[in-house]
Amino acid sequence: MDFYKRMRLVCLRIPEGNVATYGQIALLCGRPSHARQTGHGLKLGLAGNDIPAHRVVNAKGELSGAGYFETPDLQKLLLQKEGVETVRTGNGWKVDLKKYRWKNTMEEAEALERIYEEQRI
Repeated sequence: MDFYKRMRLVCLRIPEGNVATYGQIALLCGRPSHARQTGHGLKLGLAGNDIPAHRVVNAKGELSGAGYFETPDLQKLLLQKEGVETVRTGNGWKVDLKKYRWKNTMEEAEALERIYEEQRI
């Protein structure tokens, strides 16, 4: 299995105006306990530098990927440009996961699994 190739396919499917959590991406890659590996892959560009990394947040909805971006507020600005509201908290910027989380379907998960099998990743 190539986790980062799977991760790329998942991240490219996060719809504009939505966010996904590191854990959600890991689950869709078939490795539900690999949320940290998702963050590591984003930080180092292991899934590619053209994926919409600004749409990935932590399990609390916090924008925790500032190190990936050129400026600390770029993730927030990119999300706001897509209509995702961000709120300042004591821990930094946050999005409302109930409102903006990508609600992927079982059909989408099954389609990804078929792609993984076809590509042998």
